[in-house]
Amino acid sequence: MRFRQIHLDFHTSEMIPDIGKQFSKQQFQEMLQVGHVDSITIFAKCHHGWAYFPSETNEMHPHLDFDLLGAQLEAAHEIGVKAPIYVSAGFDEKLARRHPEWLMRDENDQTNWVKGFMTAGWHQFCLNSPYLDLLISQVEEVVRKYDGDGVFLDIVGVRTCYCHHCVADLRKEGKDPRNKGDIVALGERVYANYTRRIREAVHAIKPGLGIFHNAGHISQGRRDLAAMNSHLELESLPTGGWGYDHFPLSARYAQLLGMDFLGMTGKFHTFWGEFGGYKHPNALRYETALSLANGARCSIGDQLHPGGLMDRGTYELIGAAYSEVERKEAWVTDTVNIADVALLTSEAAGVGISNDSSMFTGRADAGAVRMLLEGKFLFDVVDLDVDFNAYKVLILPDQIVVAGKLKIKLDDFFKQGGKVLATGKSGLDPEGKGFVIDMGVKHLMENPYQPDYFRPGFQLANLGDAAHIMYAKGQKVELNGGTELGRREDPYFNRDVFSFCSHQHTPNSEKTGGPGMVESANGIYIAWNVFEDYAVKGSLAHKESVVYALNRLLPGKTLTTNLPAQGIVTLQVQASEGRIVNHLLYASPVKRGEDVEIIEDILPVYEVSVSLRLEGRTAERVYLAPQMTPLDFDQKDGQIEYVVPKLECHQMVVIDLAKSE
Repeated sequence: MRFRQIHLDFHTSEMIPDIGKQFSKQQFQEMLQVGHVDSITIFAKCHHGWAYFPSETNEMHPHLDFDLLGAQLEAAHEIGVKAPIYVSAGFDEKLARRHPEWLMRDENDQTNWVKGFMTAGWHQFCLNSPYLDLLISQVEEVVRKYDGDGVFLDIVGVRTCYCHHCVADLRKEGKDPRNKGDIVALGERVYANYTRRIREAVHAIKPGLGIFHNAGHISQGRRDLAAMNSHLELESLPTGGWGYDHFPLSARYAQLLGMDFLGMTGKFHTFWGEFGGYKHPNALRYETALSLANGARCSIGDQLHPGGLMDRGTYELIGAAYSEVERKEAWVTDTVNIADVALLTSEAAGVGISNDSSMFTGRADAGAVRMLLEGKFLFDVVDLDVDFNAYKVLILPDQIVVAGKLKIKLDDFFKQGGKVLATGKSGLDPEGKGFVIDMGVKHLMENPYQPDYFRPGFQLANLGDAAHIMYAKGQKVELNGGTELGRREDPYFNRDVFSFCSHQHTPNSEKTGGPGMVESANGIYIAWNVFEDYAVKGSLAHKESVVYALNRLLPGKTLTTNLPAQGIVTLQVQASEGRIVNHLLYASPVKRGEDVEIIEDILPVYEVSVSLRLEGRTAERVYLAPQMTPLDFDQKDGQIEYVVPKLECHQMVVIDLAKSE
């Protein structure tokens, strides 16, 4: 896969005239070169349902009078730019008006348009209807006629549908469409059948051609769904609803799957389809660097104007980021992440996502990844197929109840000396009646007080000696072989209409409510949903408590640095080149408007110190990349230390390892 990709949307209404009239091969090529682009996804069919080439299986846009797809493909290939081809699979608004009986329906037998960011929207098709045969024929036509470099199919995934076709199939099988489990199982079969038929159709014409089915998120814990693609594209527009926490969380899972993958952001100030909206160049510089630091290639979303003219402002903006990516590619190809900590997310553990704080990320998972990033811990996001023994610490955030396969894996992990950081309900049995794993405590009940207080038995790094408010739900426990590291203190009473005090919550009574943080041979347990709490409230005491616990469980962690909280650090091994690449990033997203985080100013950070354990290896040379500037370093007892004089947005530090004797 190429590193500097563009996803060129072209969802264009039939109510707009003169489609493609301003298209110029020379201008198209010039803009790709200005943008330092090496791959561009171009449209065969859009959400409105129109084709952008003379089609036998579809209708060309009524105001397009030439083969735009073919012209773009020829222009791209002529200058060495790859061009995968986009086909809208889930949406086809033209066809929705003609065949509403093929649309998905909800449990009330109603079709619905896709709400969210749009005041009006699209209608989604059921892939268990005759629409699938038509879609297959459309894909086959594109693959047969054009020498595209892959197929991108959009708006697909496992769905729950109650259309007449789905209901009839269930009844034929003797099942009840009122049973949600039967509906979900049918949705799984329908999606698997769709991906199989697409693969067979495409590869019958062009064996091995890349195929990606976009659902907007790579489902953690669903390796079967990931494997239905030839590669992965992690759609993650920070300002478009995903937020800046989503991509690191998704990428730290995707890199473990052994597939090529890219991070897809957008040039837009907000969301897809925003004409006249532009990010600050520093935002794209940072977002593309974040992809590289997490082992991903890069993709930036754009939307072509109906007239077909590429926007110079957009490609100058993109070029500012991609010119840097181009210089860095040699150090970010075929890398493997180094991690001390494994984060088993709620999604990957199969307990679902509740109380979403962003488009796809549950609150506990979002809070956990934010703490890990800010605390400068090296981590992977894992599922139940990963070998836990590859890590020193496993985090079970807030709601990871334990049974079956997870229980077996945890027992083995503990035998091998692994440590767990568990919070809230994590570690309990699925009924919440008691701990399945030994965390040094006995479960009594869900704590009746909310909020309540935590008084640590240790000094928090940036806070005084105090009892700190804990907003989220907690569990009441007592010691059972563990050592108390901090205690719960109850309020005088819960706030309600009959008993309240002051403006928010009731003050601390200073009465002990039992242990709040406990250490045992197997790790540390914290009795509140601290990760969810951090995602919602951002309390410094919550983060400092978790950082203290992790540092206690990681006395010999691989990397330490003085990089400020908003900085990000990763460590990637490039085995083919015999080197380790330390990525350091720094930017501060700020809130502008309602729920929009933007990056504008990037301030340099000076004298960033790094201490790195090499696990028995020896550093031969340390230098800054891509500048190739040698960096002084000290090496002793398997550990090296160096100082980066200046970090501006993104800096790679390369450690060339001595060849093993």
